[in-house]
Amino acid sequence: MNILNEMAAVSAFLQGGAPRPYPAHYMDTAIQTYRDVCKNMHLAERCALLSAEILKSQAKFSDAATLLIKMTSEDCDLRSALLLEQAAHCFINMRNPMVRKFAFHMILAGHRFSKAGQRHALRCYCQAMQVYKGKGWSLAEDHINFTIGRQSFTLRQPENAVSAFRHILTNESQQASSQQAAFLREYLYVYKNVTGVCDVALPQLPLPYINSSATRVYFGHERRLAEGEKQAATHVSLDQEFDRDLAAMWRDLEEQVVASANRGVVPATFQATQCCLNSQTDNLRFPLAVVEEPIIVEVVFRNPLKVPLVLSDVSLLWKFTLKDFSRPQDAAVGDALAFSNEKETLVPGVGARLKLLPHQTGQLNILGLVYNLASTPSTGGTTVSSALLLLITGCQPNYNSHFASYLSYIIRLPVDTAALVLFIGPSPADGTSVRGRQDLEIQGPRLNQTKEEKTSVSHGPDRRLDPTITPPMPLLEVFFLQFPTALLCGEIRKAYVEFCNVSGVPLCGLRVVSTHPDFFTFGSSSLATPLTPLSPTSFENCSAYKTLATPPGATPGSVAAVTLVSAGDFGLGEGGSGTSNGVAEIPLEDRVLKPGQSTQLPLWLRGPDHEGVHEINFLFYYESAVKGGKISHRVLRHTVFICASRSLCVRATACRSNTLPEEEAEEEDERRNGSMLVFVDVENINTNEAGVREFHIAQVSSSSKQWRLHRCINPAEDKDCKLNSRERGKLCFRATRCKPVNSVPLCLFSPLVAPQIISSTTPCADFFFRRCPPSDSRRPPVAVETQGRLSRSQGAGPGGGAEDLTSLVRKCNEVDLDIIVLWKAFVVEDNKQVILEGQLHVALQTIGKEACSLTQKEAQEMVLLKFKPELPPPMTRPSMEQLSHLIKTNLHYPESYRHPFIHKSLCLVPVTLTLSNCSLAQVDVIIDLRHKTTSPESLEVHGSFTWLGQTQYKLQLRAQEVMRVPLRACFLHAGVYNLGTPRVFAKLADQGAMCETSQQTATPALIIIINDT
Repeated sequence: MNILNEMAAVSAFLQGGAPRPYPAHYMDTAIQTYRDVCKNMHLAERCALLSAEILKSQAKFSDAATLLIKMTSEDCDLRSALLLEQAAHCFINMRNPMVRKFAFHMILAGHRFSKAGQRHALRCYCQAMQVYKGKGWSLAEDHINFTIGRQSFTLRQPENAVSAFRHILTNESQQASSQQAAFLREYLYVYKNVTGVCDVALPQLPLPYINSSATRVYFGHERRLAEGEKQAATHVSLDQEFDRDLAAMWRDLEEQVVASANRGVVPATFQATQCCLNSQTDNLRFPLAVVEEPIIVEVVFRNPLKVPLVLSDVSLLWKFTLKDFSRPQDAAVGDALAFSNEKETLVPGVGARLKLLPHQTGQLNILGLVYNLASTPSTGGTTVSSALLLLITGCQPNYNSHFASYLSYIIRLPVDTAALVLFIGPSPADGTSVRGRQDLEIQGPRLNQTKEEKTSVSHGPDRRLDPTITPPMPLLEVFFLQFPTALLCGEIRKAYVEFCNVSGVPLCGLRVVSTHPDFFTFGSSSLATPLTPLSPTSFENCSAYKTLATPPGATPGSVAAVTLVSAGDFGLGEGGSGTSNGVAEIPLEDRVLKPGQSTQLPLWLRGPDHEGVHEINFLFYYESAVKGGKISHRVLRHTVFICASRSLCVRATACRSNTLPEEEAEEEDERRNGSMLVFVDVENINTNEAGVREFHIAQVSSSSKQWRLHRCINPAEDKDCKLNSRERGKLCFRATRCKPVNSVPLCLFSPLVAPQIISSTTPCADFFFRRCPPSDSRRPPVAVETQGRLSRSQGAGPGGGAEDLTSLVRKCNEVDLDIIVLWKAFVVEDNKQVILEGQLHVALQTIGKEACSLTQKEAQEMVLLKFKPELPPPMTRPSMEQLSHLIKTNLHYPESYRHPFIHKSLCLVPVTLTLSNCSLAQVDVIIDLRHKTTSPESLEVHGSFTWLGQTQYKLQLRAQEVMRVPLRACFLHAGVYNLGTPRVFAKLADQGAMCETSQQTATPALIIIINDT
């Protein structure tokens, strides 16, 4: 019967003529009878395969796939695998291919092939992988790759196995940590069996991820830490974040000092020094490194897995081409040691820093990293749950023909589920470890200059890993001693700087440039004073200023002495032209610092004129005494932060004097040109900061080409100009004209009977010339133009216009007189009194116009603190002080009051509040009785009471009207009470927008309540 059904179905399919529907149910009946009744699976399989082919020939792939899937069973894996594979092909050959069903059934077929021990399983998984790859099904993709890797390794296809396992590890896997650990161990096992013991051609390792663009390269020795009291220059380090604005600032400073060293011209081949290269620096040119100075490469790692990775024996992979820059042709050296490959430390959360030490000149190309990769070593069942950073110093250096490896071990155990364990040194003893490499391929910046570059995507070169090794250069280290972190505004403090040449090449041309050239000075070599201590050990309670003993019989009103000095005496060029770029040449013995030599120089500092925290940057410039190298100069950076506190505020005003010059004037010009009065107003604006007790005005000096301070006309009894906090003093001087000279005269004057300070020497004159530009440069453009018009009118003869007359009058009002106020401050530090010194500068330019040592903004803030800009108040508007005196208050009450509290618990005392309008206008008054004294001190002395009845009154008082308001005070106990708690507010009645101003209260009004028993 089964054979008849089968043959009937086949005959119906093969019958010619008109098409007839295929009787699939005949075949289904035959298959079911063969399988269930006859128990003959071979005949059932034959019938099913025949029916499936007939259905496929009629494009009924869905029915064919269903039939084949029904024939699968657990009896035979091979038969089920064949049927599932054929069913999968049916799904893919449909008119609308069912791709996912194809892939799913291919995986099922591969699984059954694998159980049957057939190599066809690899083919099925590979075909399914074509569907799942890149579709976001990460878990399915990981499973397929893992199976492909195992099958390929079993079939001796190691390359395919390694590639499959690589995909598992490089993709952002969502597997659990235990599954990822199994994948990693499997990969390492397969990889080790593939590579064997041969380590000639190192293959690429997939882990960990290396962010090549974040690679940073540092050239030079790392900064030494502070040694005792010495503070090393900050310079540049890999621990500092790159700031584009700061980089531009350092470049400008370097251009200034290079121009100063090359007679004011920046060479066309100038390139700013870049000690640390990263993705934001200019890496188009080959960087320059120096022989015997390390090159530190910081590599950033990322672990994409949830299990720790172990990296060991990490080193840089590089290529080096020998080149002798002293010869025209390249010179190749055979087995000479070119580099030392040194291991550095692990940076937590960043990566590793690897060091190369070049020994010869040439071209270096850093290609990548070489390291051993392993899974987490066994910890004996102990779970590490906290972060641990362990450093163990290593072994002796191991030299070969190209490397010298200094071994050290750094182990970083995981902080969380994903971490990186880095062994810099030999491989750990336990665990499977494989050796491989990763290349550092850095993509340069995108080119966007030409039309072709804008329409396409092309990138320029990035040379940060291709340094050129140049011949030896000098290396400078700078240390600061007794360098303060806080100063008063204008305070003069003496520090010391130590310069060390730690290289084998002498250096010369040492200069320094700063963003604040008025902050420091090395003094004048031509005017050096023997009183200056040469070392910090000889400095103790020594004044920064040089003094001159007062002649016998001298008085504070005596005529001041005059000293002629020039800005060129202080290294600033004639007329102070050198102050524009702020470059100072550092005085060295013979202008050379020999190898291994160090020198210590005094450095005078002056506190900034404005309070706050100031960032001050120094750039030290030096050259090699051996000329002709590829590097023309080197620089060293240093950044300090100075906290400046308020000291004194100096205001000066000049006015004409109507008195005739004195008869004892020596110069005829002084008699003819007259004199003027200079008023110097000094205020102590320090609010007891830094333990400052008081200020003393030590001396007032002046500097001008036309004027000099001649005499102090203050009363003789004002012998001590001492200013406590918020105190103010005024000094008056008489200034006379002097004969103009080419150099700048410095007029010295001391108003006190004390040793006179020579302000024409270091450091007073240094800071004056650095702080104050030349008088001609301070003049407004009108004054400069006036001089030109005046000269032309004089050349034209008489008949000049009104403009010339106006210019002449305007020129007569110009003063161009600089006032220098030298002060001393008495400070208490550690229960010891210390004397601080300082100086402030005020530039008088016009007669009758006040000049201030503070900026206009700071001077306004001292008068009134404003939180938002406001229009200046009209002159007729009364001040807050005036508005607080509109109403005068007075309380009328008995001094003592007896009350029987036993019979009546409440004591009511009548009080009269008298209000008196002191103004000639109508005033609105508000009385508030709700205010109570809450301070514990007041409550201990005075008891608490309350006012009964109306607690707030709103009244209106006419001009000079007196009004009495009856009040009642309620007391609960006997005692002493203060009745002066009412608060009175008042404002002018016609000022609607004005707020009420609190009126000043009188002294406490005390009343004694006595218990009358």
